[in-house]
Amino acid sequence: MMSSCLTCFLRQLATALLINAGVIHSLAVSAEQPAAIDSPFIAWQGVPENPVFKGRPGRWDAEIRERGWILQDKDVWKLWYTGYNREQQPVTMKLGYATSPDGRHWKRWSEDPIYDDVWIEDMMIVRHDGKYFMFAEGARDQAQLLESHDGIHWTRRGQLDVRRTNGDPIEPGPYGTPTGYFKDGIWYLFYERRDAGIWIAQSTDIETWTNIRDDPVIVPGPGKYDAGMVAMNQVIHVNDRYYAVLHGTGMAENPRFWCTYLATSPDLLTWNKLAKGPVLPISGNKSSGVLVPDGRGFRLYTMHVQVDLWLQKGRD
Repeated sequence: MMSSCLTCFLRQLATALLINAGVIHSLAVSAEQPAAIDSPFIAWQGVPENPVFKGRPGRWDAEIRERGWILQDKDVWKLWYTGYNREQQPVTMKLGYATSPDGRHWKRWSEDPIYDDVWIEDMMIVRHDGKYFMFAEGARDQAQLLESHDGIHWTRRGQLDVRRTNGDPIEPGPYGTPTGYFKDGIWYLFYERRDAGIWIAQSTDIETWTNIRDDPVIVPGPGKYDAGMVAMNQVIHVNDRYYAVLHGTGMAENPRFWCTYLATSPDLLTWNKLAKGPVLPISGNKSSGVLVPDGRGFRLYTMHVQVDLWLQKGRD
């Protein structure tokens, strides 16, 4: 079996082959020191009901896969998730949907997937102009966009067309964990390549995306907890700062032991990871985190391999 150190080295080497020497230099200098910034998102406690949602043995959603998405819409909480069953060949990632009156007790909308025309994995949703826009990974970690008027019936718009700053398509290969954000008439897209860095692109038509820079805005390290791999789940704007919910891994004893942590930025381009590092126990893959406002503050949901709910400490 290949050692974890060698695995990480080969993954980083493969990513380096995607980019030129100038980008490699940027990778070396852009792992900035953690930010000593006060944040409302660093102290969490789990609820007694955890897990609040999980897979169903023997069904199409026997297991929950990576990032899902949760929104509160008036009196209804909405959960979209990726389900799969490794005993059903070929294994396919499908989209499920559930609702809740309180964000703790969930009921599936249907016994079946609400969408299984194509592979749906590691997805997130932006509500804009009366529609739902879903950014998701497809087969072979290719980012894609889907659209819906009600959050239940989805139409695939296609694979995301991402370009370098000079207009050329980005190099072939995986580009996943797509995270969309809309601000002042501009769409922003954060995406990772082989979990070895997070890039940012922008679009005015949500059809063609152009890198703002051709080097990543976030890279692994310098902390051990994400020294191997990193991905972004969400961007929110609070108190004149942007916050990104990230997950990463790098522990020598288990390079796939994902943890949840945050970074902050004044402008979406310059990011500093919060000095606290992981905000949840580094055990059990408490990752793929999503922050959801609930009128009293924020909730943090983690979704891999089950959905757990975390409240800001001092709340019930």
